[in-house]
Amino acid sequence: MDARIVDRLRCPVCGEPLEQATDVRALRCPRRHSFDIARQGYVNLLAGRTPHVGDTTEMVVARADFQAAGHYDLISNALASAATEAVAQLDTTEGFGAYPLVVDAGAGTGRYLGAVLAALPEAVGLALDVSKPALRRAARAHPRAAAALADTWQRLPLADASTAVLLNVFAPRNGPEFHRVLDPAGSLLVVTPDTDHLTELVDALDLLRVDPDKADRVTGSLGGHFTPASSAVHRAELALTRPEVATLVAMGPNAWHTEPDALTARLAALPEPVRVTVAVRVDAYRPR
Repeated sequence: MDARIVDRLRCPVCGEPLEQATDVRALRCPRRHSFDIARQGYVNLLAGRTPHVGDTTEMVVARADFQAAGHYDLISNALASAATEAVAQLDTTEGFGAYPLVVDAGAGTGRYLGAVLAALPEAVGLALDVSKPALRRAARAHPRAAAALADTWQRLPLADASTAVLLNVFAPRNGPEFHRVLDPAGSLLVVTPDTDHLTELVDALDLLRVDPDKADRVTGSLGGHFTPASSAVHRAELALTRPEVATLVAMGPNAWHTEPDALTARLAALPEPVRVTVAVRVDAYRPR
């Protein structure tokens, strides 16, 4: 694991710095707490048991296939642009700034983290997720990225002010911890669905609806720790096949809420190509 990333990690049990062990595939702290590095490349930094296991293998495969087809590249491009702007404003002469760290909290496959790192040649990256199937892919998302099994609702296994840019894409938001680990001049980039995201499929396939007040709720949940800096909505119209629509449904929260036989019947009634709106908000926040 890249020493520049390990340098920012902290033991989830005692908070001490971690180092790469020389005798086994593990990270250890001075108090001898040890955390195994899986053969797939991610390190397990869970302290105790977590009440949830995150995305399933099937969901991760569907997401990887859909992303690989380029359907969500507008998200990758928007994040790469926003992160480049954010890093340009950092003081890279002090603290952890020489090698800006980009953390993706709830990283999934790591595709968005990889896109940001491709745009920032001096940066290193860390994917955090509670899903082992997702981390197996995230660990290979970019040569300058690492991955760690961690519950983002708990204390993050990172040093204070260690992170230049924190990505949060369709994932839970832990405002106090995001604030703690971000550099005071760093940026939190949050991606959420806009009200018309996938709107053509909501009624046709009986999918979950986007909360019309979601943007206000997100800002409200972060308001005690962050100040809004910028906001932009990015839209595109996709022309999908029915199998691609099935993959889209299978990769997100709708996978938990749709009955397979009913979904198959509804999909068969859709005309091809299926026109689908992608609409996402990218909000940048600065620590208070």
